[in-house]
Amino acid sequence: MLVGEACNREVVVVDKEAATKVAIGLMRDYHVGDVVVVEDRLGQQIPVGILTDRDVVVELLAEDVDLDAVSVGDIMSYELQVAREGDELTNTIKKMKHKGIRRLPVVNEQGGLVGILTLDDIIEIMAELMGDLASLVKKEQKKEKKTRK
Repeated sequence: MLVGEACNREVVVVDKEAATKVAIGLMRDYHVGDVVVVEDRLGQQIPVGILTDRDVVVELLAEDVDLDAVSVGDIMSYELQVAREGDELTNTIKKMKHKGIRRLPVVNEQGGLVGILTLDDIIEIMAELMGDLASLVKKEQKKEKKTRK
């Protein structure tokens, strides 16, 4: 399976100049744990960073930082890892494991944002596949019972 088939195409984005409170509000409103920070280049949204709910808690709330004093660009993760739509999902999962990343923006060949792949997405896909395997076993058992009668 390719990353482009597995990723969520609805990505919540924000500009790095946006107030941190705006980003936090977007996470709350859309029930997501991150916002992808983008810049518009040549008609595409190019991911340049990511801000997670964990970044907010660890970097701001735990340190009692005034949320009005910082922008998204001040606290976002700049060492952004991405996946391409055509990447194999299994290789991408290994990359996520190796880097310790739960969320990866997905880009097209030009580097434009097209989706996001999250640990939750991957678990959902795996659960569906496990359900299919369980159904296969049950069908095989039913088939065997029929042929032995």
